[in-house]
Amino acid sequence: MKTFPMFLQMAGRRVVIAGGGEQAAQKARLILKTEANVTILAPQLDDELASLVAEGRVTHMTGPITPALFAETALVFVATGCPGADMALHTLAKAGGATVNVVDQPGLCDAITPSIVDRDPVVVAIGTEGTAPVLARQIKTKLEEVLEPRLGDLANLAGRLRNAAAARLAPRARRDLWRWVFNDAPRRVFASGAERDAAKMIKAAIETGEFGTRQEGSVSLVGAGPGAKDLITLRGVQRLQEADVIYYDRLLEPEILELARRDAERVYVGKAPGCHSWPQEKISQTLMAAAKRGQRVVRLKCGDPGIFGRSNEEMRPLKEAGVAVEVVPGVTAACAAAAAMGESLTERDEINTLTFSTGHLKNGYVVPEAVRDLKPGGCVALYMGVGAAADISDQLARSHRGIPLEVQIVANAQRPGQVTATCGVADIAATLAAHQITDTAILFIRWPLSVASAGVSTAPAPVALLA
Repeated sequence: MKTFPMFLQMAGRRVVIAGGGEQAAQKARLILKTEANVTILAPQLDDELASLVAEGRVTHMTGPITPALFAETALVFVATGCPGADMALHTLAKAGGATVNVVDQPGLCDAITPSIVDRDPVVVAIGTEGTAPVLARQIKTKLEEVLEPRLGDLANLAGRLRNAAAARLAPRARRDLWRWVFNDAPRRVFASGAERDAAKMIKAAIETGEFGTRQEGSVSLVGAGPGAKDLITLRGVQRLQEADVIYYDRLLEPEILELARRDAERVYVGKAPGCHSWPQEKISQTLMAAAKRGQRVVRLKCGDPGIFGRSNEEMRPLKEAGVAVEVVPGVTAACAAAAAMGESLTERDEINTLTFSTGHLKNGYVVPEAVRDLKPGGCVALYMGVGAAADISDQLARSHRGIPLEVQIVANAQRPGQVTATCGVADIAATLAAHQITDTAILFIRWPLSVASAGVSTAPAPVALLA
């Protein structure tokens, strides 16, 4: 980011608007939504600004403009509509030590005015760093449709009741209360116009501690996808935002954790092939203990937890202990790798059988049966097979002699450092070494029907191996 989004305290602070026409009036409308003290610097004012002065809502100053007029201000808007005058006023304002916004001149702006969705005290600011204001307005329009007009009034009600909730409810119960208020019946009732009924519901919930469907501790195994922030599902994001504690593996992009609630605890368990920072048993016991303390737990795993993610090993003891467990699926590595290649995993009349397999078991690397027994029309997506590369080449050379199978390798799919490579069966190990791929990769091995029907004269579609 070139700009940092921040909300400024404006109550009682001085804001100067330099200009007396429509541009200045637009800024006055905006800043008068706050409790700032507004001063207009201009020799003449248009009718709207003159009316604001007459009503006592802003102060009007004329005469020579000096740097001293801009001192001790929270913000200065320069909005004369004349580029030359704007430049001169910008120089004077900066000499006075002000933070300045010059209308329609991003290069002269210390602060950029965002598009605003106003549901006071709920305020959403949308910025594009001055690059695409039309896009910002489009996003604003969408949000205006999504956020009901009275949402700010509900937020104000919640604010007035926060002290009462804090006095009667424990921290976890308070989070559950406000989640219920804004996700469930109170919000719907309030939006329908029955504000008093909604207020009674909330007050009764605070008094009794009973509301909605109170949840005990739980564990969500969330698939983060291949690691990129924008490839996690919406449900996965929701679970991250609800979590009290998150246990996560390696291979995740750090930006994914930014989707979590700011005060959620984050614990790195660092699982890696053949070298687990935390043994599986310790992970399972820790998840169970956190859930039994009443916490909402997210176990964040790369790809899809149900595909070579060892999810059963973590779910089984939790279920046996009576802990509520759910699985939130994610984009598995094979799908991410195929998308990275711009190819489909299956193809009509070419690839009609797709097999996900792994080249790594508890006892080490192996050549899976799916590779040895590959049939025409089949594609094997091989996970965790880099360590078995040489053995895979030898096995395919024996079992598929003379068949021009092609291997496609994708490492770090959909992440920084992504690598794709295509090679023949005999060159898998050499290709991995040439690209310095030692760990995270997927291998696709295909035998298209057109190749099978043509004998060995035509090269098949690529085979991809994932590790």
